[in-house]
Amino acid sequence: MKRLQYIGLLLSLIFIGCSDLEEVPVGQLSPDGLINSPEDVQTLVNGAIGNMATEAYWGRKLSLPIMLRSDMVSIGDQGTPGRRQDVDRFSMASDNGMVTALWPRAYQVIAGTNEAIAAAARLDSPAEQLNPVVGQAYFFRAYTYYHLVRLFGDIPYLDAPVENIDDAKTISKTSADQVYANIIADLEMAKEMLPNTQSVRALPSKATAAAFLASVYLTLGEFQNSYNEAKFIIDGEAEFNLGLASDFQDLFDHSKQAGLNEFLLSLDFNGFSEGNDGRDYTPALTGIRANERGNIGGGWSVAVPTINVYNSWDGRDYRKAVSLDTTGIFGGEELRFDRFPEFDSRNIQSAYIAKYTRAIGPTGTGNGRASSLNYALMRYAEVLLIAAEALNEISPGSGEAVGYINRVRARARAGNGSDFPADVVSGLSQEEFRDLVLEERKWELAFEFKRWYDIKRRQLGSEVFGPNGLEPQPNFDPSRDYLFPLPFDELDRNPNLAPNNKGY
Repeated sequence: MKRLQYIGLLLSLIFIGCSDLEEVPVGQLSPDGLINSPEDVQTLVNGAIGNMATEAYWGRKLSLPIMLRSDMVSIGDQGTPGRRQDVDRFSMASDNGMVTALWPRAYQVIAGTNEAIAAAARLDSPAEQLNPVVGQAYFFRAYTYYHLVRLFGDIPYLDAPVENIDDAKTISKTSADQVYANIIADLEMAKEMLPNTQSVRALPSKATAAAFLASVYLTLGEFQNSYNEAKFIIDGEAEFNLGLASDFQDLFDHSKQAGLNEFLLSLDFNGFSEGNDGRDYTPALTGIRANERGNIGGGWSVAVPTINVYNSWDGRDYRKAVSLDTTGIFGGEELRFDRFPEFDSRNIQSAYIAKYTRAIGPTGTGNGRASSLNYALMRYAEVLLIAAEALNEISPGSGEAVGYINRVRARARAGNGSDFPADVVSGLSQEEFRDLVLEERKWELAFEFKRWYDIKRRQLGSEVFGPNGLEPQPNFDPSRDYLFPLPFDELDRNPNLAPNNKGY
């Protein structure tokens, strides 16, 4: 393990990618950890969030692998680096560059939250001032571990700053079950400490903590607990200032996002970049090469839905029109996707993801990098779908669960004034409703970095990557591929982390 010295990272990374958060001059902080107020603790938390908004985390190294790992996105440009293709094709090794970059940055985020929690414990500040800030640290620690445990399984669990490099060399793995227990404990603490609402959606609220508790419990198959947390949010919708956006397109329009109350948590990018810090690569990775639309210089044609996604998605669904680009501008002429390769051979004949290129606002660099678009890490629509799925498992045939699905579908219909998707009717079996909810999640949350985790928690890999799936992948091995490999360099530095995950 590398030494996790967070204060040094803070001096260079604070506030990058998080322009909505109030700045505190870093010169007021000492590398010796002299934290004197809740405002100083907030600065530590903000720095942790800044680490999330970098290329080595959400900017590319986390977001791209979990998008490619799904059955809805594959590689377009076959000349893209092999590390990306290996993730997509289930042929990755422990030296894969996506993994070796993601791992240390994730632990830097965790180090920042640990520093904030430890520093707050040394302060004699009123609880009403300190708790809302410390609650953020507990939340973001849980959030980061939630990704890590789903990707890697058993992992090192650190809940305090690492002060001694020799201690770091002796850290061993914690079982996934215990990591999940710690995540739940952190989210429970955050739920207790956080306020009902925040001034910006980049900061978690009480409802945000409950939403991720609902998600964690759903992943673990603890359906009653999952439903309870989702219902807590739904019952408090007004109190938490939550609701569905009236127009699905607005969720992916940088100029509309700030006025929406559907996001329970967003990761905010600010449209500028210094080096790789704060840089969002998703528009570039998902964009159409040589496309003149949007004035961003086209994209890189890396993460592209297979044609099966386009063909299987009902054309009457407004969410399809929002989520996919079926045309591009080439030589001033609008052309359909079957002609995309004529203008750049690295394009493929398929509809491309539109959510991250259509209305991203000012960008700091070409191809849409360092965009102004914020990313919904949790939406209220997902809470409704979690409630529906969990309730079906504990009370099949529930009209309440049907109502949650229909609320999401009603918003989809409103987008184009059609009668599709129609309301779900009662009378479905438990299995039929289970499949329906999963399909609804597939379309409602398409390309929002959720699908791989749905495949994993429902153990659907052999089905969705089989010959009749959207993206057949003959390399998929259910005994190996539900987990990523631990990075080889971390195992070299610390043999206590051995053995690697099965098959690597």
